[in-house]
Amino acid sequence: MKNSQTAGVASSAREEIRDAAFPVKRDLEAAEAKLSRLLDSNEAIIGEICHYLVDAGGKRLRPLFILLVYRACGGISGNVEDAIDAAIALELIHSATLLHDDIIDGGLLRRGKPSAFARYGFAPSLVAGDFLFCRAFELCGRFDERLVHTAARACIQLTEGEVMEERMRNSGTATIDDYLAVISRKTASLFAAGGKVAADLAGADAKTIGAMETLGLAVGRAFQMVDDLLDVIGPEEKIGKPVGSDLRAGTISLPVVLGVQHNTEFARNFRAGTRLDGADFDHALRLMRDPSLIARGRAMAADQVTHARTLLSQLKPSVYRESLSMLIDEQIDRED
Repeated sequence: MKNSQTAGVASSAREEIRDAAFPVKRDLEAAEAKLSRLLDSNEAIIGEICHYLVDAGGKRLRPLFILLVYRACGGISGNVEDAIDAAIALELIHSATLLHDDIIDGGLLRRGKPSAFARYGFAPSLVAGDFLFCRAFELCGRFDERLVHTAARACIQLTEGEVMEERMRNSGTATIDDYLAVISRKTASLFAAGGKVAADLAGADAKTIGAMETLGLAVGRAFQMVDDLLDVIGPEEKIGKPVGSDLRAGTISLPVVLGVQHNTEFARNFRAGTRLDGADFDHALRLMRDPSLIARGRAMAADQVTHARTLLSQLKPSVYRESLSMLIDEQIDRED
C-alpha cells in the first residue's frame, strides 16, 4: 500500500514537471466550464456553431498564458476570478476571429474537421463570430476602464492586421518587417493584451506590467512563426488543415517571405495576382521546404523566445514562472 502511494506521488510529480498547465489546473478547469456556458444562446443555431468551434479543442494557450502570468506576478487565489474572466474574454475574442478568418479566407477545414463556415455557411458563421465578440465584452465590462481599453485596443489591432494581410496577399515584395507588422497585430496583440491585463490584475508595478505585455508580444510572434512553418512541413493530420494552405491562399507567412527574399525562382512565381496551383504549387512547396529556409524560420522564432525568457527573468522565482518558461519553450518544439 505504501509503495502504491509513493508511486502515486511520484507520478503526480512527473506530471507537474512535464505539464506547464499543472500549477493552474483548477483555474483552467473553472475557465473551461464558464467558457462553455457562455457559448449558449437563446438562438439555437448560434450556440450550436459556437460549441462546434470551441468544443473541437484548441490549445487554450491564451487562457493558460494569462493565468500563469497572473500567478507568476503574485496574483492571489481570492481574486483569481478576475483573471479567469480575462482569460475567457480573450479566448472568446480569439474564437470569434477564427470564425471570421475562415469566412474571409474561404477556409473549409479547421482543427481537422470541416470549418464552421463550411458546415453552416457565411451568414450564420458571421453572426456567431459577432456573438462571441459581444460575450467577450460582456465579461470585460465589469473591469476598470484601462483594462477594457487594453482589450479593445487588441481587437482594433486584430482588424488592422487582417486588412494588412489581405492587402499584401500574393505580394512578391513583402519584407520581414511587413510580416512582423501583420503578426504583431493579428496574432501577438492578444497575447500582449493578456500579459498586460494579467499582471495588472495581479497588482504588479508599472514596470512589470510593461514587461509582461512585451513578453506576450514575443510569445505571440514565436507561436505564429512556428505555426507558419508547420503549415509548410505538415503533415495534415497533425496541423488540422491542408499542408501549404498559406501558400495556396497567397498569405505572407514566414516561409513565404523568406522564400521570396532568398530564392529568386520562388520570388518569380509568387507575384501579385498569381494563384499557385497544380504542379506550380507542388514545386513552390518543395522550394519552401528547403532545410536552410526552415532553419532560418526556426532561428527567428528562437530569437523571440530568447527575448521572452529575458523578460521572464524579471519575475521572482516560482513554480508559475517555471511553468511560463516551459510554455514559452514549447512554442519552438511543438509539432501541431
